[in-house]
Amino acid sequence: MDQLKPHGDAEAPQPRLYVLAVLSLLMGFASISTDLYLPAMPAMERSLHADAGMIEWTISGYLIGFSSGQLLWGPISDRYGRRLAVGSGLILFVIGSAGCALSNSALMMIGWRIVQALGACASVALSRAMVRDLYEGTKAAQMLSTLITVMAIMPLVGPLVGGQIVAMASWRAIFWVLVAVGVVTMSALYTIPETLPAHNRNPEPLGRALLRYVELLKNRRLLGYLGAGGFLYAGMFAYVAGTPFVYISYYHFPARFYGLLFGLGIIGIMLANILNRWLVGHYTYDRILLLGTVTAMCSGLWSGFAAYSGLGGLWGLVVPLFLFASTTGLIVANSITGALVDFPQRAGAVSALTGAVQYGSGIFGSGLVGLWADGTPWPLGLVIAMSGLGCLLSMLLLIPARAGK
Repeated sequence: MDQLKPHGDAEAPQPRLYVLAVLSLLMGFASISTDLYLPAMPAMERSLHADAGMIEWTISGYLIGFSSGQLLWGPISDRYGRRLAVGSGLILFVIGSAGCALSNSALMMIGWRIVQALGACASVALSRAMVRDLYEGTKAAQMLSTLITVMAIMPLVGPLVGGQIVAMASWRAIFWVLVAVGVVTMSALYTIPETLPAHNRNPEPLGRALLRYVELLKNRRLLGYLGAGGFLYAGMFAYVAGTPFVYISYYHFPARFYGLLFGLGIIGIMLANILNRWLVGHYTYDRILLLGTVTAMCSGLWSGFAAYSGLGGLWGLVVPLFLFASTTGLIVANSITGALVDFPQRAGAVSALTGAVQYGSGIFGSGLVGLWADGTPWPLGLVIAMSGLGCLLSMLLLIPARAGK
């Protein structure tokens, strides 16, 4: 198959819908490998003779591997091409998933989850870089919005599918399904062209490329984009970690319907991404990012007030949390586009750094909710409020204004 030419070539063909479908699948690996097994966690607790805390660490271990692994895959893909790096990651993902299926203790499961995450993160981080290889500026933001909208379906579908697998087979079958998903994705990967041609690759040694992360972090604009996305992810993982307790234990919302409330945020993300696709055709992505960060700050402060005062009860908190989650559609794609636009030769490294900051911030946000837990919604509201404020400060303090006429 002919190699796709970079977006800088005048005669470069537009990527086909099939290529974008494969990129959507790659970007969805973060959700596929976690949301699918959430309904199986109680069964895993019993089977592995572990307490709930140890099983929850399978998620924390995954996030640690997912955030740190991206820093390695970025420079590898800039030097050797995207397909080799993503393919190597998929092999690790398959091995890690098989290890999870065969685990007989919680500690073994945590270890294999880290291996699984180290492989899965290559697909997520480098799919963004592949979009940057194929598109630039406004079009890149539109394509990322499309991919993120597709990816947002995974948290809705994953728990439902995982629950059916557990009901029909066992929790181990979920990880064998993930093995099959990894193999199918690897086959699909090698049916699409390499997006980074040899003449656009970074020839410097990997050791030096890793050290250049320090240089990237000295770029003020890049720090602004990283901060906007990172603070948002801190709030979103606080939302994931805190809402089960707040909705079910504090407000006594039926556990069997929790997925409906959680799904509201996912629907908000999808709708905001659709809106973002339209907005980037009329405004610069920096302006849309400013809109998203202002909305995140306002909804975050509203969430904090509602959590502290109890005003409006359950729905008084659900509404601002829905708005905060929805800003993902305005912030993520545009912050990634802004981070990548100034570094076309290092798109893999910048994309990896972006992902590491996002998921690393997620560990921090979810950890604070647990650390400050006091039996009320206040810790969740406080972390969400701090995250929203951090989003806007990153935008105002670190991103010099573009001439967005």
